[in-house]
Amino acid sequence: MKRSPILQPIRLLILLCVLAAILYGCQTQSATRQSATRPTTTAQPASVTPGYWPTKGWRAASPAEQGMDAAKLAALLEAVKAQNLNLLSLLVIRNGHIVSETYFGANAPNTRHELYSCTKSFIATLMGIAIDRGVVDGVGQMAADLLEGRTFQNESAAKSAMTLEHLLTMTTGLAWAEGDPTYRAMYGSRDWVRYVMDLPMRDQPGDAFNYCSGCSHVLSAIIQARTRMNTRDFAEKELFRPLGITDVRWDADSQGIPIGGWGLQITPRDMAKLGYLYLRDGVWEGRQIVSPEWVQAATTKHTPTDGPLGYGYQWWIYPKWGAYAALGRYGQMIFV
Repeated sequence: MKRSPILQPIRLLILLCVLAAILYGCQTQSATRQSATRPTTTAQPASVTPGYWPTKGWRAASPAEQGMDAAKLAALLEAVKAQNLNLLSLLVIRNGHIVSETYFGANAPNTRHELYSCTKSFIATLMGIAIDRGVVDGVGQMAADLLEGRTFQNESAAKSAMTLEHLLTMTTGLAWAEGDPTYRAMYGSRDWVRYVMDLPMRDQPGDAFNYCSGCSHVLSAIIQARTRMNTRDFAEKELFRPLGITDVRWDADSQGIPIGGWGLQITPRDMAKLGYLYLRDGVWEGRQIVSPEWVQAATTKHTPTDGPLGYGYQWWIYPKWGAYAALGRYGQMIFV
């Protein structure tokens, strides 16, 4: 379960529990930060070792070998200790190599963590794959059609106009109130999708950003309905197995649908694989896992929020830095 990080991006950076940072292209990045909504990348950066992919494990390298300042990384870790921050792990990855990796307390590289809302960025990736495979036509498809003609309470012209893109960008118009009371109510319902889609409309679709973990769960239900596979099984086939992510737990709703807004548990090293997949424009070991068009669209600002960040397709966008991130409750983060 997840509290919206909309208003507290700095607090998230300070109160980190798990951070997987993928850093690439310092010289070109500095020029990009001022204007772009996401970094411009290529599928094969010249500084990446040819033929190497971290499917079976990340390679380590010294910061200097990857063009980073070891003293600054050391100062970062000293600041973490001095400020007594409640970190569980901190990874910094550059050019596909771990240049800094620290675990705190009893945590270790094989320790799984609850990702909370970082789960949403995995769901978005699976939706992109479903569109690439042709089982979903595109983001303009109506949500009601994707839910196989199910009908819901508080029907209106506005609700009928809700599209997949509205679900992806948190602009559905549904009167969802993000927070623990709503989570508890959804947990207590027999049909989580119905709980979300029965809500009345507060706005016209597309008019306003309203962070909605329930909407992310509807995305999981759509993936399951359209692929005719459990969302977890689809993820295993199309995403986890190709990336070498094997130690997975994913909580499900009362009907067995993997939760779209939270509930995924993997290791920080495996979290980083999703960021690296996006950094490489959806390519992994020479295979296009998700299309570069989806990577571009998902990590581009589609809507403003009520804070300094923008929002893409279940990814938070940092326009000032030309960066994007998966953010989860208590500071889970994949920052690219």
